[in-house]
Parts: sequence; structure tokens; C-alpha cells
Amino acid sequence: MKCKKLVSLIMSMSVVTMVFAGCSSSGKTATKTATTPTFKDGMVTDTGGVNDQSFNQGSWKGLQSFAKNNKGVQVKYLESVQSSNYPSNLNQFASNKYNLVWGIGYLMEDAVKASAKAYPNVKFAVIDDAMTPHQSNVTGVIFKAQESSFLVGYIAALKTKTNKVGFIGGISGTVIDQFDYGYRAGVAYGAKQLGKTITVNVQYANSFSDSSLGKAISQNMYAKGVDIIFTAAGNVGQGMVAEAKSENKLCIGVDMDQAYLAPNNMLTSSLKNVSNVTESVSKQIKDGVNVGGKTLSYGLKENGVGVPYTAQAIKMCGQDVLDKTKTVDKNVVAGKIVPPYNKATFNTYINTLK
Repeated sequence: MKCKKLVSLIMSMSVVTMVFAGCSSSGKTATKTATTPTFKDGMVTDTGGVNDQSFNQGSWKGLQSFAKNNKGVQVKYLESVQSSNYPSNLNQFASNKYNLVWGIGYLMEDAVKASAKAYPNVKFAVIDDAMTPHQSNVTGVIFKAQESSFLVGYIAALKTKTNKVGFIGGISGTVIDQFDYGYRAGVAYGAKQLGKTITVNVQYANSFSDSSLGKAISQNMYAKGVDIIFTAAGNVGQGMVAEAKSENKLCIGVDMDQAYLAPNNMLTSSLKNVSNVTESVSKQIKDGVNVGGKTLSYGLKENGVGVPYTAQAIKMCGQDVLDKTKTVDKNVVAGKIVPPYNKATFNTYINTLK
């Protein structure tokens, strides 16, 4: 693929924006001023792409805000078409003397470790991975996704009419387990509160990019009587949303408040406030705060995860359901409820409900 570069210069505003596409990835750069940047912040997406309506998009939003609010900052992303692009994209930033390089997604763990070892003077950060054993120039950023997933599971339990709900995961692993088992536990908690049995149909797409597969799995679930589906699978979720709209069924978004994708069908969303975190961590590193070799964790208490309590949420869930959800939210923050994050902790949790 031939490389292209477009340079637009607006003299009155002294702003330069650059967009270019590479052979295996595409990138976009935003610099606040036309002067040489004093801090360069790069982001490598996973295969879901920067417009995944999920955590890639949220991460980029955070970096854009970081550039907007801090003088001399340049931010740029590179998209990974396939996982084999991870090393070259990371190394492209590092070799061009970026101050900070983000790997978006736990699937980049090995590639980031290798790049960080090769470029010890460059700082790296990874979303959704603790990055242990620690390297002094790498920061792991993790979210307690099981907490927000517990809340949307609870909402699903209170709103289902068929007593059948669904979950579609991307690729099974530590991160998606948090969504999966947190959701199941929230459903179980709500079912016990209501005094009834609610089943959870769980399927994995083994993909974060195949939207057509997400649509097919959703169609099958809805046909079996499931009336609410929660998906944690990147672009696979876009297929789920399309099917929910087509059949006028309910669905649950992930990472971002996805109500705008289907205002009449999106019941709620399990929020991962990744934009706040990429901006905050970038600012800390720019200001000289030493977060290298550490794992930063964000849950309900830190406003790292949550559910929307908006006018749209009231419309879809009802004020009574949201009021009950806020109570559960407070109990999780207080440690009175500890949502499970994998199969073992889920089994232990379920035993406490008996």
C-alpha cells in the first residue's frame, strides 16, 4: 500500500494536523501547536480498530483530550490490522522517540514487554493488563470490570421478561472473565432478590472483530427466548447491536455509554472510563510522576468503571431500577458485595447466595 501524507496549514491558528496510512496500520496525529512538541504520546490499537465504539475509541478520546488540555503535546494512534502488527507499531513509536507508548488491550502484553526491553528509555503503558512481572518503564492499567458488569447483570435481572438473558464474550481470558462472571453474579443477585430463577446463555465468538458473527450469535440467542444480551467483544458487539435493533430486542453496551447506537434498544452499558484513565496517566507521566513498574487499578470507588445514571438510562431502566442499582453500587464500593472475576470466585460467590 502506498503511503500518503496530507498536511493542512492554517496560518491564522498555527495548527498542524497530520493524517497518514501505513502498510499494516493507519495513524492520526494531533498536535496542539505548530511548534516542536515537548511530549509525544502514541497509542497502538488492537485489531478492533480506533472506531470500535469501545475501549480503543475511548482510549483515543482520552489522548485527544490530553493534547487539547496540555501545551506542546502531540498524540497519535496506529491501528493494528492483525496481531502481527503489534510489535512493528509499538517499535515505530519508540524508535521515533515518543515519550509514552500505549498498548490498548491485554493481547499486546508480550509485544509491549519486548518493545520496552528494546527501548528502555521510552515509557510504555498497557490497558487491561497488570504487566507482571514488572518492568521499570512499563505501567499496567487494569479495571475492575466485574464491578460494573455485576451492576448491568443486576439491571438485566430486574428487567428481563422471559427470565433468560445472554452474554457474548470475545476471546476467553482474564479480562473477559471479569465481564462474564461479574455479569452472571449480578443476574444471580437480582434473581435471588426477586425470588426467581434466571438463566444466562453464555457464548464466545473467539474474536474481537467479527461483527457478522456477533449478529449471528445474537440472532440465535433471541430465537431461544433470551430478551437481553450483554456483549464484551469489541466489534463483535456491533453485530449484536444491529440484531437487537432489527428484532427490537434489548441489549447492553460495554466500555462506553453506547445508548447512542440504539436509543430504543440499549438498556444500559457496563462503563470502563478508559478515556479518563489514558488522559490521567499520560498527564502524570508528562509531569514526572513515577508510575513505571506499577499496576494501577480502577474500580467503582475510583470512578474507573460504572453504569450510566442519565435521562436516557431512566427512560430505558426506570427510576426505581436505577435507585436499586445505586444501592448495590454503594454496597460494592463499601465492600459489602464483592463481585467475582473468574470461575473460581464465581462459584464461591454463588455459594453465599444459597
